[in-house]
Amino acid sequence: MGGEGWLFLFAVLAAAGLLFTMVFFIIMFSDLECDYINPIDLCNKLNNFVLPEVAFHGFLTTLFLLSGQWIAFLINAPLLAFNVNKVMNKTHLYDATEIFRTLSAHKKECFIKLGFYLVCFFYYLYRMILALISEE
Repeated sequence: MGGEGWLFLFAVLAAAGLLFTMVFFIIMFSDLECDYINPIDLCNKLNNFVLPEVAFHGFLTTLFLLSGQWIAFLINAPLLAFNVNKVMNKTHLYDATEIFRTLSAHKKECFIKLGFYLVCFFYYLYRMILALISEE
């Protein structure tokens, strides 16, 4: 298996991990709405995953840039720019005192990211299969 096959295999696994992370976020937000979890516990749990998610997505996007996979890079660049903007403005962490006021916006962001990662998962899977077939 060549470099492109390994890259997209890694991308498929990364997209699956990011998908599960977004599902976890949505479940936690639903638990908060139903009062199964308090805001402090929710923010403590979710804040542990925010920076690793951003870093992992940034690393994957950088791999696409360095390997010359321009379409995959351009697909990921807007979300990377959005995440970097949130980190630079220090709005990437969840605040327990404001979580109820901003819950709908956080859920909307998570559903959009879930859809994005789902589309990317199938695109990466397609490109991985294409790379494996073209090697033969």
